Amino acid sequence: MPNNKKIFILDTNVLMHDPTALFRFEEHDIFLPMVVIEELDNSKKGLSEVARNVRQVSRFLDDIIKKSPDAEIDQGFPLDQVSGYKGNPGKLFFQSHKSHIDLPDEIPLNKADNQIIGMAAELQKLYPDSKVIIVSKDINLRIKSKILGIDAEDYYNDQVLDDVDLLFPGESELPQNFWDTHSKNLDSWVDEERTFYKLKGPETKNWISNQFIYLEDDNSIEAMVHDSDKNEATIEIVKDYTNPSKAVWGVNARNRQQNFAMNLLMNPNIDFVTLLGVAGTGKTLLAIAAALTQVLEEKRYSEIIVTRVTIPVGEDIGFLPGSEEEKMNPWMGALMDNLEFLHANSEGDEWGRAATNDLLQNRIKIRSLNFMRGRTFLNKFIIIDEAQNLTAKQMKTLVTRAGPGSKIVCLGNVAQIDTPYLTETSSGLTYIVDRFKDWKHSGHITLRRGERSRLADFANEVL
Repeated sequence: MPNNKKIFILDTNVLMHDPTALFRFEEHDIFLPMVVIEELDNSKKGLSEVARNVRQVSRFLDDIIKKSPDAEIDQGFPLDQVSGYKGNPGKLFFQSHKSHIDLPDEIPLNKADNQIIGMAAELQKLYPDSKVIIVSKDINLRIKSKILGIDAEDYYNDQVLDDVDLLFPGESELPQNFWDTHSKNLDSWVDEERTFYKLKGPETKNWISNQFIYLEDDNSIEAMVHDSDKNEATIEIVKDYTNPSKAVWGVNARNRQQNFAMNLLMNPNIDFVTLLGVAGTGKTLLAIAAALTQVLEEKRYSEIIVTRVTIPVGEDIGFLPGSEEEKMNPWMGALMDNLEFLHANSEGDEWGRAATNDLLQNRIKIRSLNFMRGRTFLNKFIIIDEAQNLTAKQMKTLVTRAGPGSKIVCLGNVAQIDTPYLTETSSGLTYIVDRFKDWKHSGHITLRRGERSRLADFANEVL
């Protein structure tokens, strides 16, 4: 093993999380202890995302070994034919002998994590000129490594941003002198009751498609950007869904961000919408109200598909009897709560509301994520709730299910992630917001103001 490169020892959970981690370390070498191979072998069976990732890792390892049939195990297997790295990639090494480093008696070697630490200590002794680093998503393993003087770090390649505060908010406040710097050569027109402006100025170079802009003063404006380049931009004045006459299924926007969200949800030219916000900001209510209006009144979509990842907050309730929809019902409390609210606000007598409720039940389908692979949804309004608990790969699987005429809405709060090894910066929701922000048929807004109750708002602030 060369002494001029870093040596990264990969923990099993890194490969389970991202099978392509084998190719993410550029010119540095990778070392896999035998206990990692053993743990991968124990997790290869099943239909879960982890099992699929493990099988992909095994295929990658087999491919790497096959492409270097003459390589000796102690000399490592070059990654240049598989990694795609244009520089001088490192090699993949496997443990081929028993570790001989003695750890403190308090750290028994019968645990997989401790065997990885012991292997790292031995490699550091064998190759003092190289920096040996354990890469793991297990915090406790990293803590133990640091205590024993061994470098350990998290796996960062799956992180979309360095800080979640850098995530695109979907809106931008204009400077107070906006009209002074952008009123020259201003064109305006009205098309089908929609007001447009074409303007030039220094701010336009920072705008992207479907971004919302607003100004709070005597010349206030709330608009959506349509086309923007370095010199000019076309913007459209947003519809005012705070006006009672523009209620959507009996629901009005209560603040600026909710109004922006409703403009995205009701726009037929927007195929993909992401709504972020803490509890009580109205994400689910707005999405369902918009879906019901466009399915039952405007006939724009044929039905509503609702799904979410089934990660419990507390102890799991075990296996559930019944059909797919019946099994998903305990996870759909947010949907049912909002439907009850919308149903109670609907006009008509008791018989009319009962008929409406039956119609809602027929047009809203609850589906499990486990059976999404291979499906195609045609002309559907798809709501993905609690999307912060999805990985980037799971998010890709879901979004690519959309067929012609469908719209997907992703809802979530990246501050409430329940999936192990996912963080605010590596969540599939963060990933999809960042990747879709430049597409002209997608839109995003972060809801900041809670509207559930004064109790919920205060709890979000102080707890």
